[in-house]
Amino acid sequence: MADPKFYLMTDSPCDFSQQMVDDANIGMLHFTYTEAGKEDGGFHGVDDLFVSRSAHEFYEAIRHGATPMTSQPSQMEFERAFRERADADLPTVYLAFDSGISGCYEGACTALARVKEELGRPDLPIHIVDCKIGSTSQYLFIVEAIRQRDKGLTAEEMVKWAEEARYFVQTIFMVDDLDALHRGGRVSKSVAVVGGALDVKPLLTFDLDGALSVIGVTRGRKKGMKKMASFYEKTHNTDMFSSVVAIGNADCPRDAERLADMIHKTDETAITMISTIGPTIGCHVGPGMISCCFWGPDRRKGASVSDRIARNVRNQ
Repeated sequence: MADPKFYLMTDSPCDFSQQMVDDANIGMLHFTYTEAGKEDGGFHGVDDLFVSRSAHEFYEAIRHGATPMTSQPSQMEFERAFRERADADLPTVYLAFDSGISGCYEGACTALARVKEELGRPDLPIHIVDCKIGSTSQYLFIVEAIRQRDKGLTAEEMVKWAEEARYFVQTIFMVDDLDALHRGGRVSKSVAVVGGALDVKPLLTFDLDGALSVIGVTRGRKKGMKKMASFYEKTHNTDMFSSVVAIGNADCPRDAERLADMIHKTDETAITMISTIGPTIGCHVGPGMISCCFWGPDRRKGASVSDRIARNVRNQ
């Protein structure tokens, strides 16, 4: 492999392990989490990819009542990272967490503009791309971005690749407890109460702007996993590249293995990668979330006419 032509960065919601970060030689910006309203700070920490606290310890705390909230990297942290890259020999591409559910991308852009002005370098070769996806989807996306970097893409080519490729990532995920989505403002309290009583599991995805969208519901976890496997079977492309599947789990590894088995029964060529949902996403979805992400058709072509019009209006 030739030396890379640029430095690749991302952030902790991508659910990588620290070993993956080290092996791929990429930069990582870290979110933090804390439980408000506790005199001692409560349940808090840095999303350090489960280095200082295991996934089970993290999710057990939530099972026992912890309700942490997350914070994106500070302006100081963004600026420090960009100044370090300004002194380096290589251009930088930062693939940032979904702007549809976080202010991370906008915060990074603001910090970069300030660093460029401070250094008097408006053409500083640091590029920021909004992934418009997160967690397991971002994991799948970054794994492929690393592969493309290693194949020799330049920084400018990576930006163009990422701005297109993000729309070919297919996502479906299921949370175990609707209360988690209620706390995040995604469903009303009444829906959460009724859904819990009826054992209703929502199936969600990312829309084209990166916001969460409910694409179905199911009664019971097992049926939900079957629908996720069916979604893969019906939606993934049939070429070798598109047979890669990322399965994420929030402290439910056995279910991740079961979902992988379901997918292999319908597609023997599927290559499954199982990841752990990190603290940044875990704070909002709670234990038991399971996700299935893979490469498929261009999602822009499947959007309704109404959605396309609304998106164009928002982007004007």
